[in-house]
Amino acid sequence: MSNEERTFIAIKPDGVQRRLVGDIIKRFELKGFKMVGMKFIKAPESLLKEHYADLKDRPFFPGLVSYMTSGPVVAMVWEGFNVVKTGRVMLGETNPADSKPGTIRGDFCIQVGRNIIHGSDSVESANTEINLWFKPEELCSYTSCSSSWLY
Repeated sequence: MSNEERTFIAIKPDGVQRRLVGDIIKRFELKGFKMVGMKFIKAPESLLKEHYADLKDRPFFPGLVSYMTSGPVVAMVWEGFNVVKTGRVMLGETNPADSKPGTIRGDFCIQVGRNIIHGSDSVESANTEINLWFKPEELCSYTSCSSSWLY
């Protein structure tokens, strides 16, 4: 399939603490995307500083890193047709107040500082983030039995 791609999705510490992991995974599975990698990790500060390097000059950067190291994160790689763009739509706007009902942030979040989930914003950033969080051998390639019913 020509538009099959991968994206990086991370459930942030507030999403883990609020026990939303299963609900979020269910949404991606019901949509038809295929999980090819997942890990439950207390992300080290060095990893988060590299992940959010493009925000290092912003005044909220230290608080962001502190928040992201405050508890475990569920890091995932999802695969499917236009999964980056569709995944971003499923997440909703960065500011939950701007997110529509039916999106993850629209349904579960109130404040931008606790928006429970991260999703890659482009194929290029997805590839960078996947390589930052996962080793190649931690990702599984397989054909889902539902593939022919979706595509």
